[in-house]
Amino acid sequence: MSFRCGIVGLPNVGKSTLFNALTSSQNAEAANYPFCTIDPNVGTVIVPDERVTKLTELFNPKKIIPATIEFVDIAGLVKGASKGEGLGNQFLSHIREVEAIIHIVRCFDDDNIVHVEGKIDPKSDIEIIETELILKDLDTIDKRLDRSEKMLKTNDKRIKLEVETLKSLKEHLATSRLAKYFTTNLTDEQKDIVKELHLLTDKPFLYVANVDDKNLNGNQYADIVKSIADKENAQFLILSVQIESEISQLETKEEKTEFLKEMGLNLSGLDRLINKGYELLHLLTFFTAGEKEVHAWTIPKGYKAPQAAGEIHTDFEKGFIRAEIMKYTDLIELRSEHAVKEKGLLKIEGKEYVVEDGDVVHFRFNV
Repeated sequence: MSFRCGIVGLPNVGKSTLFNALTSSQNAEAANYPFCTIDPNVGTVIVPDERVTKLTELFNPKKIIPATIEFVDIAGLVKGASKGEGLGNQFLSHIREVEAIIHIVRCFDDDNIVHVEGKIDPKSDIEIIETELILKDLDTIDKRLDRSEKMLKTNDKRIKLEVETLKSLKEHLATSRLAKYFTTNLTDEQKDIVKELHLLTDKPFLYVANVDDKNLNGNQYADIVKSIADKENAQFLILSVQIESEISQLETKEEKTEFLKEMGLNLSGLDRLINKGYELLHLLTFFTAGEKEVHAWTIPKGYKAPQAAGEIHTDFEKGFIRAEIMKYTDLIELRSEHAVKEKGLLKIEGKEYVVEDGDVVHFRFNV
């Protein structure tokens, strides 16, 4: 299962540089002019997780497969993107394909890097991007409403509910509020109606304040972004894209650790961003572990044991019998599966068991 976070923002705010640092590559050309990125770059990134390291030390497996998440570098949007300005329609369609949005906002002064609007104004920058997303969603809703209203004469109750829901949603968007704040109070049937539209603003958001190396703890610009994130009940993160780019080019883990220490940081901004992306998508990690392989599996929170088994192989879900569950902390403390069993801490669970983060699982199945 693929989970994607789309990186959006105005041109020249650091999106492609951040993407390069995330993927430790130069696949996304970083240049000081708008529309440098046209096609979305997609990079698969390892989710930092010390549990994989600990399980590897315990089992010494032949193969190690960590959890991953995909990041998509989407070209810079400008005013009028929803009407096609700056190849906007093409770029907006790329956003539709991701599950969460990371909004990079420029929070530094630098006369050598052009700002597409000619000034540093985080509030305005955020409003430009979100207005274009909202306008595109309104266009999507209008097209659906036009079709639904023609079907009202059938007296279908669901069509009537659809029209009422979409009209209310239009009013909500017209106040410059994102769709995701409208859907929270809907019935399940109404949520299904909205979900079918794949709206751009019905996705979880993370605002990232991109600061310079002198303001790693924030500045007046970052404070503005944080206040907006707080108001929207959204995630917020401060990092310096330039610093992260420098860290990503260091060759060894020791060099990176030393660099972070010198900067007064415990964890790189990229690691924090990846973890935030994971959190944003409501994901968790369970493990299968043994001498052959230590494998971290990514699933949405709330998956039951058969669904989790299906991530390994469809046959595991079809023929699911039971799940043998060890907690990661128990396994690491007791140092072996045998010791966990002896302590009575290995649990046998059935089809209704909801898998938890850190579960070490062995599935029994029969096909």
